[in-house]
Amino acid sequence: MKFENSLTFARQLDEKDELGKYRFRFYLPNENGKELIYFLGNSLGLQPRTAQSYIKHALDQWAQYGVEGFMKGKLPWLNYHDLLIKPLSKIVGAFPHEVVVMNQLTVNLHLMMASFYQPSAKRKKIIYESKAFPSDQYMLETHIRHHGLNPEEVLVEVSPRTGEHLIIQEDILSAIEKNKDDLALVLWGGVNYYTGQVFDMQTITRAAQTAGAKVGFDLAHAAGNVLLQLHDWNVDFACWCSYKYLNSGPGAVGGAFVHERYHHDNTLNRLAGWWGYDKDTRFQMKKGFKPVLTAEGWQLSTPSPILYAAHRASLEIFEEAGLKPIHNKRKMLNDYLWYILDVCNAQAGEKMIEILTPGQENERGCQVSMLMLKKGKRIFDQLSANGIFADWREPDVIRIAPVPLYNTFTEVWTFGDTLQKILSLQQ
Repeated sequence: MKFENSLTFARQLDEKDELGKYRFRFYLPNENGKELIYFLGNSLGLQPRTAQSYIKHALDQWAQYGVEGFMKGKLPWLNYHDLLIKPLSKIVGAFPHEVVVMNQLTVNLHLMMASFYQPSAKRKKIIYESKAFPSDQYMLETHIRHHGLNPEEVLVEVSPRTGEHLIIQEDILSAIEKNKDDLALVLWGGVNYYTGQVFDMQTITRAAQTAGAKVGFDLAHAAGNVLLQLHDWNVDFACWCSYKYLNSGPGAVGGAFVHERYHHDNTLNRLAGWWGYDKDTRFQMKKGFKPVLTAEGWQLSTPSPILYAAHRASLEIFEEAGLKPIHNKRKMLNDYLWYILDVCNAQAGEKMIEILTPGQENERGCQVSMLMLKKGKRIFDQLSANGIFADWREPDVIRIAPVPLYNTFTEVWTFGDTLQKILSLQQ
């Protein structure tokens, strides 16, 4: 499509947008009655309007039935998980029995590591991405020490080449090949939180498994954002949070994927709990762990129906809107943002913005990371003062992420128009 840098054109795109109605299924930030522009779905998604009523229903059930709320009421808590895994499995490209909703991201990564990182004298190395989100770095460091190993001897970090911001896939594959005899695990991010780079998870999986290693992904910035096919890609495991693109609230319950080939594998280590025990005999309270023979077998503790309720509110919107329209709009919205940013740079008279996120020939998610070449923090502060929610990352990066369920093409144009005026004042 040939884009235009005009409010009229942006509004025309919105008029044709089949997902436009879903914007009003969320609470939109406002100030003095004026809607603000929220481009921070990569950090915390907006609240679905049904979340409060769903949470209240769980609270009312608690008030009326007490512990019997697990078995009584319109939606007994024992059955709540079944409502979540079907829409969630579509989002991550899995079978429902390969998906479990539990805990938070870093807890789930530790649990998956307990099963899928089994170092031996020969194979103990782990390949991971340079500058992964700190939680992943700390998780890896402490988990490796838990095995009595030295992280400096175990971890193989793949970094961008000198003077570059992105990690080249060739370098990932080269690291796998170079360490194939010692490699136990590749743990990688689906989308880099800082640059917005989307990685080729299918190719990484194939290379790691060919080398005899297990492979897992942190999908914090991928789930609900980019197209995923975890089962077909043959991924061993993956974990994600649901407070970003999955719009389930701060501290929301997380999720994990375990490929079905491991559900009956009793050779895997695991850290077990009562809620992962076989459902038919769980209440017999017997000795000896007998797992549910699905991904639910990795659960530990009784889940919160309150967190489930918030998650349900968002997943229902994904289910109703459909993944194909969501991904189609995500791509067009992102293309239009890139076009607008190119216009801003051109009209500034000198290059003020370097886009770190890979270009339009690559698979891209919602996020665009802008390296500000001059007065970045001042520009960010002025965007905030003009009612635009963006994200500042030291030392000089502004991240924005228009998302298809509640952002509009008009908002993208307004952002560009505002940015252009701010840049003109920095000359």
